[in-house]
Amino acid sequence: MKIIVPMAGMGKRMRPHTLTIPKPLLPIAGKPIVQRLVEDIARLSPEPIEEIAYIIGDFGQEVEDNLVGIAEGLNATGSIYYQDEPLGTAHAILCAKPALDGKIIVAFADTLFKADFELDTTKDGTIWVHKVDDPSAFGVVKVDDSNHITDFVEKPDSFVSDLAIIGVYFFRDGAYLRDEMQYLIDNDIKEKGEYQLTNALENMKNKGYVFEPGKVAEWLDCGNKDATVYTNQRVLELNKEVKQISDKASIENSTIIEPCYIADHVQIRNAVIGPHVSIGANGMIENAIISNSIIATNSKIKAGIFRNSMIGNFVEYHGEIEEVSLGDYSTFRNFSSS
Repeated sequence: MKIIVPMAGMGKRMRPHTLTIPKPLLPIAGKPIVQRLVEDIARLSPEPIEEIAYIIGDFGQEVEDNLVGIAEGLNATGSIYYQDEPLGTAHAILCAKPALDGKIIVAFADTLFKADFELDTTKDGTIWVHKVDDPSAFGVVKVDDSNHITDFVEKPDSFVSDLAIIGVYFFRDGAYLRDEMQYLIDNDIKEKGEYQLTNALENMKNKGYVFEPGKVAEWLDCGNKDATVYTNQRVLELNKEVKQISDKASIENSTIIEPCYIADHVQIRNAVIGPHVSIGANGMIENAIISNSIIATNSKIKAGIFRNSMIGNFVEYHGEIEEVSLGDYSTFRNFSSS
């Protein structure tokens, strides 16, 4: 089994946090989004993961090394491919053309999910879906009485289905998918100016390839700041039976309201932390009240009062505010509270 991870997007909706690192490497309860994604997929797969192929932009050598390390953590080979311009989902996946053979799972790296089933790899294809209240904002599928997918509809104007595609797909024959996407590009078949995966899926279905929906218990989005903070909250809740506070953290005269993730070498003094707070390694928190927030590594927070917030790496923050979103290497000082 191989996992194909298209993640070349610039993550504009997550700025300023994506100005220095790609969105899939933003931390959720101490782990990058993409790491949680591939680990969840590996748990569903009845077969070992041989390779994880990442399709990225020009993210730099450190990011590439981190991605390869995530793959190696699953005893898989990590490979890097590049998408130089945003020409659609089919074009993005096809950038990893050498990896597209055999059984593959394609997973777009801005989503997490909770599922409690094992993938049936004897099926032609599985498309993970989740019921949503407003399907007009998503691509959806229609199914027949045999639980086979009959139609793919992108952002329907009127109700046709409430089964939204979450961005994770299984293909028993990766080469077949590869050839159908290549056909779109060779014949310049676009929709809304881009080469779309759904067009390749439609062609495969019309030729007899059977897709079935794989339903997940929970779908967690990481598309913007508020959604990512909520996802952090849910991941902490789902893992609250697991120890998430490091023994190497120093906590003095403070209250921790769990669930929280507190990494190694975090120093917390005279603070109330939680619930639903993640603090990355080497952070320092003093005289602060923080809830429902993500604080990345090496950040220093003093006299802060906030919630529903994201703080990047190497941030220095001194002041009082209710909600904040600060990218890496920012400095904030409220002189009136100094």
